[in-house]
Amino acid sequence: MKIAALISGGVDSAVAVHRLKEQGHDIHLFYIRIGLDNGEGDCSAEEDIEMCQYIAAHYGLPFDVVSLHQEYWDSVMAYALDTVARGLTPNPDIMCNRIIKFGYFDERWGHEFDKTATGHYARTITGPDGLTYLGTAPDPVKDQTDFLARITYRQLDHAMFPIGDMPKSHVRQLAIEANLPNAFRRDSQGICFLGNINYNDFIRRHLGERPGPIIELETGRKLGEHRGFWFHTIGQRKGLGLSGGPWFVVRKNVTDNAIYVSRGYDTEKQYGREILLDEMHWITRDPQLTDITFKNRHTPEFIPGKLIRLDDGKFRIESEQKVQGIAPGQFAVIYDRNREICYGSAVITL
Repeated sequence: MKIAALISGGVDSAVAVHRLKEQGHDIHLFYIRIGLDNGEGDCSAEEDIEMCQYIAAHYGLPFDVVSLHQEYWDSVMAYALDTVARGLTPNPDIMCNRIIKFGYFDERWGHEFDKTATGHYARTITGPDGLTYLGTAPDPVKDQTDFLARITYRQLDHAMFPIGDMPKSHVRQLAIEANLPNAFRRDSQGICFLGNINYNDFIRRHLGERPGPIIELETGRKLGEHRGFWFHTIGQRKGLGLSGGPWFVVRKNVTDNAIYVSRGYDTEKQYGREILLDEMHWITRDPQLTDITFKNRHTPEFIPGKLIRLDDGKFRIESEQKVQGIAPGQFAVIYDRNREICYGSAVITL
């Protein structure tokens, strides 16, 4: 098959290329370039591109750098900033995969190939109905299906995940055995495409600062000040600058620019069992499930619960265990009870 392989300079996408090469596919490598929000280049991207060039040369493959700079800032980061400004918690990585990697890239370049391959830890599974489903990776710590839970069926059906069936340790070992130049390179952290940009610096540059009170929820006592509610998320513990903790952010008041905190690791204020959902998106089809597992953040844990359909077309999750840090604006990702198939996702609401 003719494969468009998206590579980042990291070990995961490099090993994905290695496996595709071993399987005898006709591969063309692509690096998606996104500049900084001021329109300038990103130094970390130059290093990534150089590593990609090494991989291309190592396997004798064609390699192109393609730009989706404007599309990224006009869609993914505009969504993130708008969500933060409304006091909600965005997930840029989920939107990046749908809009950029499997969206604009496939529309411009990927459609000329049989498949678009990435280094995600996920699988594609053919169901008994002959349709393609998004399957979880066997390595629960590395599983990335929650980041793919907003892609469309067409995008999934055109996707390949060559390392999705491998644990991370095997990926590293294969990179060493294949003598890949990035075999020992550290995994990238942070938001999709932002590279080494500090997230708080990015938010400050676009939304500025606006001092407001940090209030203890139970007593109404002012404990300190923050520099803007948009720097804080529900469930956050670090970065509050409060003594005598641990303190967790449990509520935000956008109108008053106030954040509310509660003390203690086991405070009931940071837990809940019911999660209201809107904008449900099924990747392949509505599975008509009641008994599910789900995630409300990127974690190895799958939480069991029931999915309840409401009269207005919305949904509610009733969790079988207490859920920490339920943050409106984030996505709840829906899986089957056996944690094998990711069916889709919905936006968490108040």
